[in-house]
Amino acid sequence: MIQEINSCIFCKIINKEIPADIIYEDDNFLAFLDINPQSPGHTQIIPKKHYRWVWDIPNTGEYFEIAKKIALAQRKAFNTDFILSRIVGDEVPHAHIWVFPNRDILGDKKDFEGNKNKIKSYL
Repeated sequence: MIQEINSCIFCKIINKEIPADIIYEDDNFLAFLDINPQSPGHTQIIPKKHYRWVWDIPNTGEYFEIAKKIALAQRKAFNTDFILSRIVGDEVPHAHIWVFPNRDILGDKKDFEGNKNKIKSYL
């Protein structure tokens, strides 16, 4: 487990060893724009403590409340009701939830600064 944490890219983002476009942070969770977005504003929401799977997190209610908060901000930021979420966990061995607007949203999905500011303005 220690080796997994030491090599975990999400743990490195939490520890600010790797830069990320952070849109939300509290004591337990962090949300940042995905580096390979499916659509503008594609966000990863992760626990700050290393858990392998979403279902291992003891405070999942709080976790999903944050996911909802991000999704509602994305709806306003990108003027859409169609927000998707995805929980798989095979890409990075750290619990994470994807929340992202419909892929048909207009805009540059690689405009990280602009998309971050749009979402943050509604949080």
